[in-house]
Amino acid sequence: MKKVICKVEYDTEASELVQKKVFGEFGDPAGYEESLYKTQDGKLFLYGNGGEKSPYTEETIKRISAAKAEEWQKA
Repeated sequence: MKKVICKVEYDTEASELVQKKVFGEFGDPAGYEESLYKTQDGKLFLYGNGGEKSPYTEETIKRISAAKAEEWQKA
């Protein structure tokens, strides 16, 4: 998935997957997954995708700071 945020392109195909978390079972409408990615120039972003009752009812990309990424990894 690609998304441009503030004139910066974030692309899951061209970035390094740092960590992935899965919440729920496959097919669970409330289940979802979040993946932390790092771009070639060091920017971090979260990719989210999930079921119809999850926080990610459609694919999305969100920018994330290094501090927030560290918190996310520890949670």
